[in-house]
Amino acid sequence: MCCSFLSVMECVSAALFLQLWTQFDKDDDGFIDERTLEEFLRLVLKTVSTESDVSEAQKMKEKIVRSCYMTADGRLHMEQVAGALLPKQENFLLMFRRETPLYNSVEFMRIWRCYDSDCSGYISAAELKSFLQDLLHQHDKLISTDKLQEYTDTMMEVFDKNQDGRLDLNDLARILALKENFLLKFEMEACSLEDRRRDFEKIFAHYDVSNTGALEGAEVDGFVKDMMELVKPSLSGSDLDKFKQVLLGHCDINRDGKIQKNELALCLGLKLNF
Repeated sequence: MCCSFLSVMECVSAALFLQLWTQFDKDDDGFIDERTLEEFLRLVLKTVSTESDVSEAQKMKEKIVRSCYMTADGRLHMEQVAGALLPKQENFLLMFRRETPLYNSVEFMRIWRCYDSDCSGYISAAELKSFLQDLLHQHDKLISTDKLQEYTDTMMEVFDKNQDGRLDLNDLARILALKENFLLKFEMEACSLEDRRRDFEKIFAHYDVSNTGALEGAEVDGFVKDMMELVKPSLSGSDLDKFKQVLLGHCDINRDGKIQKNELALCLGLKLNF
């Protein structure tokens, strides 16, 4: 029987954990509250054991709550719950939340361009498998071919929301836990000229990760992605490519394939002198 805390750890795989977790993390922010945690644990026990016990779920919850940090509003992060339930060799899920944090859409778009190898505007199952394999190799994780396929199938099942066998930009952003759109911090129309200048400098510096004074390649992609998502939350790779061409056609005055600081200011309707 697979009911005790230790025996559950032996039975639960990263793939199973992720499949069950997404049923309770309704807003997809990586957190669940204490009440939901117990419901989650009951389902875990029911899945791995034909003789699950409600009291055992309560005991497991209490043990996890005691050993983990809880936020001020009484919630626990997926990393902590997975760390408590999964054996070390199955801590695959934690790499996406802890070892590959993404705070900038520029880095996200570099990953997207790298693994959308056929430039289809989507990540296929084969391309996702290549990404997972490279990520595991980067962190010196050795797994079997069957296990890699299991992880790939699970990620596709969980994150492919429309079940079309491929991932779009938003799906991959959820997998990589990409932080909130940077442009949401600003309200350019509601500011004074001095405020708009200050905000524009912050925006340009955020996307100019190479610090060259011009946006190019993935830097343009990252800016386009965030700007488009302000008006179209569900964004495909083909949508992004189309708008990028429009933006470059409008902003790239000297036609060098880059967007200079003064070019972007003009494009945004800001009369700023640099």
